[in-house]
Amino acid sequence: MATEEIKELPKSWAMVGGDGPQSYTQNSSYQKGVVDASKEMVTEGIKDKLDFKSLGFDSSNCTFRIADFGCSVGPNTFLAVENIIKAVEHKHSLQRPLAFQVFFNDVPTNDFNTLSKTLHSSRKYFAAGLPGTFYGRLLPKSTLHFAYSSYCLQWLSKVPNEVVDSKSPAWNKGSIQCDGLKKEVTKAYSAQFQSDMNTFLNARAQEIVGGGLMVIIMAGLPDGIFMSQAGVGMYYDLLGSCLVDMAKLGVISEEKVDSFNLPLYYSSSKEIEEIIKVNGNFSIEIMDSLSHQIWQTSKKSNIEVSVSGGRAVFQGLVEEHFGSEVVEKTFEHFAKKLVDNFSIFDGAAHEHIDHFILLKRHFN
Repeated sequence: MATEEIKELPKSWAMVGGDGPQSYTQNSSYQKGVVDASKEMVTEGIKDKLDFKSLGFDSSNCTFRIADFGCSVGPNTFLAVENIIKAVEHKHSLQRPLAFQVFFNDVPTNDFNTLSKTLHSSRKYFAAGLPGTFYGRLLPKSTLHFAYSSYCLQWLSKVPNEVVDSKSPAWNKGSIQCDGLKKEVTKAYSAQFQSDMNTFLNARAQEIVGGGLMVIIMAGLPDGIFMSQAGVGMYYDLLGSCLVDMAKLGVISEEKVDSFNLPLYYSSSKEIEEIIKVNGNFSIEIMDSLSHQIWQTSKKSNIEVSVSGGRAVFQGLVEEHFGSEVVEKTFEHFAKKLVDNFSIFDGAAHEHIDHFILLKRHFN
């Protein structure tokens, strides 16, 4: 399995920056819900699994170092970090007070200016931005005591080459995602995911001290379920149909649509577990799924959140592939399609799940 580090990701991988009405900051309520839903599991995991003595803490070493890999622009990353720090402080309450250093990581094109401007002035930690893809080393050996990554690792380092090759059996013509309906496409996406996960785990294994912990939260699917059977897969199909419609109208070319694929892969727990065990750098301490409500209370609010949230995440990808002049038309059309087709989500056979994984770094 390939484990070569990725040095750079496309600019489009960054979420929409700033704090305006179309920004990720204003349109990441679902991701905030994931942070909230995982708070108790993070707290209990730290309480039960963190061992300060094995981490080498003594009177001369009292700085606890944390990194959030794939932090985006906030504010969700700040909530996650505060939850971690509170749990660590509670665990360490009978010993000498700790100092905390937090590294906020995301791709270089992430809006670190907004991130730094919205850092709480009353925070209990020293903060540092850490630009670069997490599919590679970012810190010196044995720097971290706790690593965290929420809603990032379903993003691949790239779309598999075979998926956009018209001469390949895995050519994904007619779909913008790994919907599970064509085994060659699924195999290509799965292989890329395995390679990326292995690269991520190897890099973190170098950066995390022996006995250190890592929480991974990522979107996935129940074992044996295809994306085409899940509401989220239907959502991506609907977005793809907007691009097909625009090609029929001559707004964009059919060739451009055929070569557009989302760099997303929703894995099963069995698949993730196997990758972690084969990698061998970490033990699985907790592996579960989060209970988190996907939809709001009203159809209108659901549609608004679905469109604005999707744009905050995917605008960069659409703009890079089709051009900036297409973005507005794409999401206007998407909003209309959601209004006309929202009932399909009621009939979805399955919903995606959010994996919660707590890992402990093996001692060398």
